[in-house]
Amino acid sequence: MELTIALPSALQPYAGGSTEVVLDARCATVGEVLGALAGRHAGLVDRVIDERGEVRRHVNIFVDGDNIRFLEGLSTAVREGSTIDIFPAVSGG
Repeated sequence: MELTIALPSALQPYAGGSTEVVLDARCATVGEVLGALAGRHAGLVDRVIDERGEVRRHVNIFVDGDNIRFLEGLSTAVREGSTIDIFPAVSGG
């Protein structure tokens, strides 16, 4: 199963400078994708997931355009060909 993880510039150094990572892994959820990604780029995942195993407050993850915070979180399902976008949270005033 092939999945694409798009990375913001802040995370690209932890993936060898790549703007995206293509995983060929059998993953059913976002959490499993991040686990597979940690096997290749542990430093990257450390900046996305906190010590409690939750998505860091200042990070947003989207699966095919939908924010996982409004779906099933790390249990959000992924499918063949899904694109997972990781973005830093943006706030304003």
